[in-house]
Amino acid sequence: MAETDSSEAERALADRYGRVGRRRAPRWAYPVLTAVVALAGLALAVILFRNLGSPPIEGKQVAYRVLDEGAVEVGFEVVRDHPDRAAMCIVRTRSQDGDEAGRREVLVPPGTDRTVLNAVVRTSKRPVTGEVFGCSYQVPAYLSSEPRPNR
Repeated sequence: MAETDSSEAERALADRYGRVGRRRAPRWAYPVLTAVVALAGLALAVILFRNLGSPPIEGKQVAYRVLDEGAVEVGFEVVRDHPDRAAMCIVRTRSQDGDEAGRREVLVPPGTDRTVLNAVVRTSKRPVTGEVFGCSYQVPAYLSSEPRPNR
């Protein structure tokens, strides 16, 4: 008798408040969710490849020579994917304590995919080394050899 009372009570509660239990997702939800997860994974892969893949332009130091107490000559090689485009590299020097002692932006004109350049960098402290900080295809207007537009 206790069993029938409890089942009647459950039925009464279900009639009043609705059935308790897990609701199933619609049939279309699983394929849509799978497609969304796949697209998110693909987008993540593209972003990681663009940020962590090989850079389109790269500069590396091949030589340096301390000229005097206030200057260093840095030889560097630029390897790039688009040799028909001008580029810019930042070359810097360091002092004995590791501080940056000088910096120079160098225009890399269009040419071959591998270009070797030399740049003299003036320093504020006695230099001990020279290095390439980085290169980019974003050439500032003051470095560009192209004529500026008139206003």
